[in-house]
Amino acid sequence: MHGHLTPPKPGEELNVTFVDKEGEEHSFQVAHGDNLLDIAQSEELEMEGACGGSCACSTCHVIVESDEMYEKMDEPDDDENDMLDLAFGLTETSRLGCQVKMNKALNGLRVKLPSMTRNLQASDFSGAKKS
Repeated sequence: MHGHLTPPKPGEELNVTFVDKEGEEHSFQVAHGDNLLDIAQSEELEMEGACGGSCACSTCHVIVESDEMYEKMDEPDDDENDMLDLAFGLTETSRLGCQVKMNKALNGLRVKLPSMTRNLQASDFSGAKKS
């Protein structure tokens, strides 16, 4: 179900800008607690989220444009770091969109969508027998 984010309350809007792979900017006003994957999908931007936002793939990989803004985010946990290791075009400020929740400190956040993504999921490495 896409497009069902609760609109922010007046005066509590947070601004986020996505820069797509063509370099076009898409700016939105969002609510506290919205994650970048849900925002992108509700606005029909090209962000896959193959695992449904459960931190089990790297298809919602985003690149935070500003080191300063990246530093304001919670540290990625081990699961996110494991999935980021599989992401195409990994950078020092890469995050998974499903794990970045908007808050006041992140107001004005700008993220770039990578030129491509890899759909490798945790289950691909679970030791399951391949035929």
